[in-house]
Amino acid sequence: MSGRNPYPSDLTDEQWKLIEPVISAWKAEHPSATGHQGKYAMREIVNTILYQNRTGCQWEYLPHDLPPKSATYYYFAAWRDDGTDQTVHDLLRWQLRESRKRLADPSLVVLDTQSIHAAVGVPADTTGKDASKKVPGRKRCLAVDVLGLVVEAVALPASAHDNAAGIALLNGVAAQTDTVRKALVDQGFKKSVVDHGKTLGIDVEIVERNPAEKGFVPQAKRWIVEQTNGILMFYRRLVRDYEHRLASSRSRVFWAMTSVMARRLTGITLPSWRGA
Repeated sequence: MSGRNPYPSDLTDEQWKLIEPVISAWKAEHPSATGHQGKYAMREIVNTILYQNRTGCQWEYLPHDLPPKSATYYYFAAWRDDGTDQTVHDLLRWQLRESRKRLADPSLVVLDTQSIHAAVGVPADTTGKDASKKVPGRKRCLAVDVLGLVVEAVALPASAHDNAAGIALLNGVAAQTDTVRKALVDQGFKKSVVDHGKTLGIDVEIVERNPAEKGFVPQAKRWIVEQTNGILMFYRRLVRDYEHRLASSRSRVFWAMTSVMARRLTGITLPSWRGA
């Protein structure tokens, strides 16, 4: 750790030990052409990504005692593009599942979508309007396990139908693991998602809402994805979609969940909005 005062979003020594092997291996595989190790420690780069995720600040408003945009965005983009962000995330997910006496990969996932307003300046060709929810922006799509941990994340224009989201999520899940046998979805997903699941060996069940129930009523097992969406709202960079690239929106989910899982693995409670 540097000599600066810590921020609540900083990784503790114990949390950094969970992530450091992946980051150090990446750094060793990507040496500078001049042999220079870089001005900023990798831990500080990760801390800066987590700080921005948690506070939602613009790149230009990063505190002066953290690495600047020029350095941080370089690594954010590189790890986004080569999948290192997901590698770190998945490693923690496997560890957390095993710490809960479960197999590393799940047999059941829950799919859901959430339409998020896009910030001014986000390219129009990557946004749209959710016809049913009347939300202009992006659609954040998640596949989570029964612990609420993200198995796959997809970002789409809000105008994309839930069928497109469901198919993309199922493809992502199947590409990562062959253990998933069942997926639960709500009534926004249609038969095409069920049929696509069959081609991947995944039984997709559309959980019907009881028409007699009024207001929000948690549905068995499906409620867990709603809880995950709520947890992501602690990360202000995810409350509104500020990213120019859909891939960056996806990466933000992985970094938020990396923070969540690192805290759970080390027994540290997530600070509330008022507490951080």
